[in-house]
Amino acid sequence: MKDTTLKELAETLGISVTTVSKALKGYADVSPKTREAVLKLAEELHFTPNAFAVNLRKQESKTIGVIIPEIVHHFFSKVLNGILDEAAKHGYLAIVLQSGESVELERKQVDLLINKRVDGILISLSNDSNDEAHLKEIIRRNIPLVQFDKISKLIPSTKVVINDRQAAFEATEHLILKGCRKIAHIRGPVNPQGAIDRWMGYKLALEKHGITYNPKLVYTCTHVTFEEGREFAKQILTDHPDVEGIFAITDLVAVGVISYFNENGFKVPDNVALIGFSNWFMSQVITPQLSSIDQPGEEMGALAFNCLLEEIEARKANKPYDLKTISLTTSVVERQSSQFKGK
Repeated sequence: MKDTTLKELAETLGISVTTVSKALKGYADVSPKTREAVLKLAEELHFTPNAFAVNLRKQESKTIGVIIPEIVHHFFSKVLNGILDEAAKHGYLAIVLQSGESVELERKQVDLLINKRVDGILISLSNDSNDEAHLKEIIRRNIPLVQFDKISKLIPSTKVVINDRQAAFEATEHLILKGCRKIAHIRGPVNPQGAIDRWMGYKLALEKHGITYNPKLVYTCTHVTFEEGREFAKQILTDHPDVEGIFAITDLVAVGVISYFNENGFKVPDNVALIGFSNWFMSQVITPQLSSIDQPGEEMGALAFNCLLEEIEARKANKPYDLKTISLTTSVVERQSSQFKGK
């Protein structure tokens, strides 16, 4: 069924479109009799205002775009919950897109959101993002942009992050304080800033405690998967059977390590201590339970949206807006996997 228009209401009642519009909005210069007639007919014909047209006149869509690498991912699902809860509180809808860690798809998604005239964009970059042209285009078009978690430091925008370097330092130091000296690191891809910072935090912890950094103890993921965790666990046992600790880039990779070790009689934490990153639900249900770095996903999502909203409203009011970087606090969650027994 075709939607009823203002013009059709006006023609039925024999009055102008302007009078119908004013009556629906409760303007005082429309008589009570006319207003009652307009409201009655609008109800009978199930008339609803065209929200898109209204928002277009206001130069806003009340929608935002959200681009994340993965939706089926504990951390990003938590972030998404935080974003969507806050967006709903303020009358915003979100177009949620998944880049699948593909920068090519990420570029297309940015173009889509620009063409959809979203009021602002929240983005966590894919692992292979190595060209900021699409982010620069968002800035060029004066669309509010907030980066979160995986970011580009080269793009001038508000950013909501954790201190990956400090968190990785604390994860590695946790293993050292448990008695580990020979510690392997399964790191993320070479490009994302977060993976670089976690690797640097690992190195700094070794340095602080007088342990010589050995690049042969560092294994680099391509896709950061469970399968890579298993693969590198096998390789570590072959290359360094006397390894005492492992710091994995994410809990998913760490669970892959535990899976391989459990199947091959190499005990965690008796033979090797292990710590992951993000404190996923799975870290509590695997055997042994996985020590991890707690990363506040919902808080990050809520804060990222509110930063975006602040910028949207400042721009609408032609007020100045200061870009900022907000770093959220992380902590070590100690469980069974890091209770190293020594050799």
